[in-house]
Amino acid sequence: MSDRSRTCDEGHAGNGENAVLPGSPGPPRCRIGNPSCCCVTEYRTWDDDCPLCQALREEHVQDEYTQILNSEMSVMIEAVYGLSSLVEQKLKEKQKTRQDIWKREGTFGIFVTKGEDGRRRIVVRDGWTSYHIDDAQSGGVLVRRVQPRVLTRSHTTTTGTPEAVEGPPTSTGVGGNASGAAGRVTAPPPVDTLEACERAARRLREVASHLQHGDVPLAVLQKTLTYAACVLETVCQEETRKLLDEDDELSEVRPDAVPTEVREWLESTFTRQSASLPKRRSEDKPRFRSVANAIRAGIMVDRLYRRVSPSAAVHLQVPPPILDLLKTTDEWCFNVFKLNELSTDQALRYLSFDLLNRYGLVHKFKMSSLFLENFLTQIEAGYKKYGNPYHNNMHAADVTQTVHFMLCRAGVANWLTDLEIFATLFAAIIHDYEHTGTTNNFHVMSRSETALIYNDRSVLENHHISSAFRVMQRDDCNVLANLSREEYREFRSLVIEMVLATDMTSHFQQVKTMKTALGHHDFSLDKPKSLCLILHACDISHPAKEWSLHTRWTGYLMEEFFKQGDKEKQLGLPYSPLCDRNTTMVAESQIGFIDFILSPTMDVCSELIMKIYQQVLHQQQQQRASSASTTGTPSEDSSRSSSVSSVGSQDVPKEPARPWMKYLEVNRLRWQERAAQDAEAKRLAEEQASVTNNGSAEEAAPASTE
Repeated sequence: MSDRSRTCDEGHAGNGENAVLPGSPGPPRCRIGNPSCCCVTEYRTWDDDCPLCQALREEHVQDEYTQILNSEMSVMIEAVYGLSSLVEQKLKEKQKTRQDIWKREGTFGIFVTKGEDGRRRIVVRDGWTSYHIDDAQSGGVLVRRVQPRVLTRSHTTTTGTPEAVEGPPTSTGVGGNASGAAGRVTAPPPVDTLEACERAARRLREVASHLQHGDVPLAVLQKTLTYAACVLETVCQEETRKLLDEDDELSEVRPDAVPTEVREWLESTFTRQSASLPKRRSEDKPRFRSVANAIRAGIMVDRLYRRVSPSAAVHLQVPPPILDLLKTTDEWCFNVFKLNELSTDQALRYLSFDLLNRYGLVHKFKMSSLFLENFLTQIEAGYKKYGNPYHNNMHAADVTQTVHFMLCRAGVANWLTDLEIFATLFAAIIHDYEHTGTTNNFHVMSRSETALIYNDRSVLENHHISSAFRVMQRDDCNVLANLSREEYREFRSLVIEMVLATDMTSHFQQVKTMKTALGHHDFSLDKPKSLCLILHACDISHPAKEWSLHTRWTGYLMEEFFKQGDKEKQLGLPYSPLCDRNTTMVAESQIGFIDFILSPTMDVCSELIMKIYQQVLHQQQQQRASSASTTGTPSEDSSRSSSVSSVGSQDVPKEPARPWMKYLEVNRLRWQERAAQDAEAKRLAEEQASVTNNGSAEEAAPASTE
């Protein structure tokens, strides 16, 4: 019983049972029948008519609440203290030496320390404010808010006890260095790092939050904004440099070396002027599955390349003239125009079916010949959909045959698995499927439905892939039906990456990346990136073929450009470079294309092919040495390998075929001659026009005088 209860008992006992307390309305009435006391706290029964009982009841309720609060707070303090001890223990296990408790400035932290009086103190910190929770002498807790403060780093003492470091605002501002008795302020990271961007963004958010309370020092605010401005300026400069790096092949060109319109066309077509490339997925380093697989691939390629497979004529009725022409597909300057004439505008269908059979892919992947024929028919129809002069089924057939040359005569097929050969040919077949005859930039500027679907990024390339795979959703066109789940995933991934790489805006970055990689002494071949470059080179390779083929392709391409210019005129859009029929200079455009686009690309492609050739040759030599050392006599595989290198010199030649270099130089000289002729004709026309205008002016002068 409390002291007040005893006072109450004594008061009643001294005055008798009828005694009345001062202020009491009447004699006390105890509910339990005790005349000596008006309240019994042990049973928590109170007399509603007794003022003392009312006061005691209120005090008892308050004491009870305080005890509960203190108990809960003590439990929370113990939990936080235990959590801090656990964190400290984990930090000790992870790193024995001294280390920072705060990994970054502004990280929320909870620290438990003991004051001089032995009482525990909990310090809760956010980016700007500290909350000190102390054990009060009364058994409760005392919470103090301390702000603002400069963010400092806490260090672990040699004994392992967390030592909170406080510091007042200093002239160094946010993230600056300052020496003091309590500790030191963390130095900011360099402004050209990713951490600096994260730091600046976080600090700006903290400043914005605390400005609502008006408790941010002016010096801290100023330093924060200054640091953030430096970071943003550095990021802007870095992004600008990256964009310029993509255009460095053109930036080094003297302004008078290439006409302005040609330069604009090169920049708008072959440089990326908007978003950066999506991050490419990392790939495993290419490797042969086994030495035996390498030999098997060589034998298969040799056997299939030396003659046309009879199976091509079994499932697809090929007229003899077409069959004879298809035997020349191993040549660099294959005449796809003649094939299209003989096949009645079905060049892609016949060529693709023939090549897939020659590589043994139809049998290997159990493709139904009927399904394959249906698929190729649909693909060829898609190429004819818009009646394009250039991006049609003949262009697809030409690119596919050029890719075949790279696989066959350049020896790339020996480096690839069957699935990778299939994906490479498939990507070439569908790489411009349902091309609209206009550029990606035209789709973006005209806000076409295709540009809206693909968010202005590689608009046509995404459409080619999506539409081609959608064709195979039909049961009678699904040539991939018998691929396993893993094979389909690898096949589709490689096709997507290769076709997206034909986007001309990624040209400089693609060539520069491969050129840099080839220059490293520890360079290891990356199959997807290598195949992407090979397909891209084949896609733009017609200026590297004989003059009669090249000029015919150029005529079709310029006509397609002019048709786009007509559409732009109708829509009120500005002319794209080389799309105005009245001002375009064909010869100059082709010279610029050869000098700054195709020639550097084919140089890098040649170097890549040599690397592939050297790797394949080295692996085959290792296999032969291994077979000779283990058996002492040539094994079946080694004898087959010997036959590979001795037959026809097609799959492992002494040096890969690279016939494009001579054609590039010859075509460039011819375009220079034509450009000189055009310039002379233009000069004569201007002189004639000037003479005509002067004559008209002289005739008009006497008339005006009279």
